[in-house]
Amino acid sequence: MKLLLSHGRALSLVRSFAKTKVLVLGDLMLDEYLFGQVSRISPEAPVPVVEVEREKLMLGGAANVAWNIAALGGTAVPLGVIGRDRAAGVLSAEFRAKGIATGGLVPVTGRHTTIKTRIVAHHQQVVRVDREHRQDLPAAAERRVIAALRRLVPRADALLIEDYNKGLLTGKVIAAALDIARTRGVPVTVDPKLRNFLSYRGVTLFKPNVYETERALGVAIADDRDMDRAGAALLDRLEAAAVLITAGERGMYLFPRGRKRTHIPTVAREVYDVSGAGDTVIAVITLALARGASFEEAAVLATHAAGIEVSKFGVAAVSPRELLEALRVR
Repeated sequence: MKLLLSHGRALSLVRSFAKTKVLVLGDLMLDEYLFGQVSRISPEAPVPVVEVEREKLMLGGAANVAWNIAALGGTAVPLGVIGRDRAAGVLSAEFRAKGIATGGLVPVTGRHTTIKTRIVAHHQQVVRVDREHRQDLPAAAERRVIAALRRLVPRADALLIEDYNKGLLTGKVIAAALDIARTRGVPVTVDPKLRNFLSYRGVTLFKPNVYETERALGVAIADDRDMDRAGAALLDRLEAAAVLITAGERGMYLFPRGRKRTHIPTVAREVYDVSGAGDTVIAVITLALARGASFEEAAVLATHAAGIEVSKFGVAAVSPRELLEALRVR
């Protein structure tokens, strides 16, 4: 990786993040953690009783991607739907506390703000409770999101689409986002899910993981030869400028159009929690590409950032200082 990105180039790119505005279109969430201890079994049912000692609220989903961008020095503008509920107020307050704009939040009556509650006892997750809607947006809300895209895309240096299959990214919203970005010459990166997997034609960079790629293409990826066929198939079907397939401990596989595949191994580091690593990767790549980085340079920065993120508990952000330090000691 030393040949792909020098420390001087990394320093220049990371410092330039502060000049970059990224519009994050995606499913906004709150991650709620309840921490406690288990000392008995419930008399009502054979389940542990968790005595909650503390709780923590964190930005999740596309909201966490926006936070990653802001923590790295960029300007994040999240665009997504929220409910008219208490959680929406908490989400907005979390954004404001972190210096993240709230002008792209679209309230929708009758729709929950997505909350994922994780109950953790003795450092282990006992259960997760999800409060959410996964149905597609109603037509009126869809129109409001598209109007917001028309207003916000021209002001951005990049558009990042973060799909969690929660109903925001309908066919009409995706088509409008890609058309507006293409017309304005704004680069587009996509972190997909299966429902809309092959809807993102012509994007700058498409970042699925191995599991999603296998399911979408109906193949098994057992070795590098399988990976190369999958990468070529995605490039062909999506007409993307580049595809980046993340493969956990196997690293990342970058397929730039018209050039050879590059394998980028993971950075050796103690893994504590892989939650949010994908959010960190897409945030760093988008910032770097917006500042003129090559696909290879952006991917190297991203794999180092992911190495930092997985050493922390839960979804977490990476600072410019942490990223540069990781690159310095590699």
